[in-house]
Amino acid sequence: MRRIAVIGSGQAGLINAHGLLKAGYEVDLYSDRTGKQWMEESKPTGTAVRFAMALEYEEELGLNLWKEDAPPTVGVNFVLCMQPGTPFLVLNGRLTGGAMAIDLRLQSCRWLEEFERRGGKLHIEKVDVARLEQIAAEHDLTIVASGKGGLSELFPIDEKRSIYKTPQRYLSMVNVTNLNDTRDYRRLPARYYELPKAGETIWTPYFHKDIGPSWNLFSEARPGSPLDRFRDAKTGEEVLERFKSLIRDVYPWDWEWAKNMRLSDPNGWLTGEITPTIRKPVGKLPSGRVITFVGDAGMAFDPIGAQGANNGNKMARHITQAVVSRGDAPLDAAWIESMFDEFYESHGQPAYWFNNTLLEGIPPAGQALLAAQYGSDGRLDNHSAAQKIANEFCKNFSDPRYMTHALNDVGAAHKVIAQQSGKSAGSLVMKGKMAILANQVRWRLTNHAPFGFQNQVWE
Repeated sequence: MRRIAVIGSGQAGLINAHGLLKAGYEVDLYSDRTGKQWMEESKPTGTAVRFAMALEYEEELGLNLWKEDAPPTVGVNFVLCMQPGTPFLVLNGRLTGGAMAIDLRLQSCRWLEEFERRGGKLHIEKVDVARLEQIAAEHDLTIVASGKGGLSELFPIDEKRSIYKTPQRYLSMVNVTNLNDTRDYRRLPARYYELPKAGETIWTPYFHKDIGPSWNLFSEARPGSPLDRFRDAKTGEEVLERFKSLIRDVYPWDWEWAKNMRLSDPNGWLTGEITPTIRKPVGKLPSGRVITFVGDAGMAFDPIGAQGANNGNKMARHITQAVVSRGDAPLDAAWIESMFDEFYESHGQPAYWFNNTLLEGIPPAGQALLAAQYGSDGRLDNHSAAQKIANEFCKNFSDPRYMTHALNDVGAAHKVIAQQSGKSAGSLVMKGKMAILANQVRWRLTNHAPFGFQNQVWE
């Protein structure tokens, strides 16, 4: 029986370990903390929203332990604001299969317990390069799922595939509760604000490790913008207060909802930055032994498109399937390169392209789709062309292969519009643009929100 080692107990590492274990391999998982330490001492490593395709693998592995309790996100309430305090364009798209954001600390704790219960071998220790040499000598394949201790540096940056050399946003996140909100969490969308010159902010229904249904607030700030106010925050309370000031200054319509919010727990916050990076899949140890990676140890995404955790699940599944297909043949450097190239072409590159499209700002083709869907309200009984197009837009979060090309190519965008509406794409886009402008006039004269702006419970 092959022996496989996985280094790291975050999202991708645990998914990969469970998948390999289910496939019948002897799996050693190395974690730098216990489940209790994940719960009591750790910060969440991100929001980690997963969509239908990634969640299907968790269901297949028997790891969807919260489906009866956690609030699934039913859709996305996308609001384009051309300047702070002014909503301009609204999309209300339903997510096929929904989405979930589970506190990663709770998730890692429970998945570690399940791993041991199912027969996996758990080792609590910090792994450096010297220890990695020993582990690699004892296993047929060693998979790094953590960048800590410089382990990700063992994998050279792929200069051809990595577009960015520096972080594109300054990031901040906080988990909150005690909001002025009595609505049913199970029928609420995430709200995604896009300010082209400032950045993005996202409110996501969230399942917290202690209090259950709550909210996760995330900000992606362009340098020097009105969102760029978190960089010197040192505590969760400081991050919370700055989110309150951001909402009051930039999204005043959400102030009543947010003014009484408080931290869900003292460790439930993050600030920082990420350079979107793709690394080469073969890492060579000083001895010459080779290792590979899974998840953001080798493919680091800016969180803007919520692709990191989803890509990690898909990569973990691909690695497991590739190991099974390999039979008894060596899991060597040539196999690793071929296996990763296949994954990159099928899933990794579309996810990276989609994420980068959002980082660069939605191009004209995507703008045409947004105009054509104007009038969507997210309701199940809405079968209009506008609603169909909005739903198509949101499917891309689950599977970026689906429509990223249509966000970047006007001809492809018009084809999607025509297919969903049965009408001329040009006329529908023009109709949407006229409605948007009319609603802007109405907003300025009466302060009445544009159509579909309020993210009410979606029936």
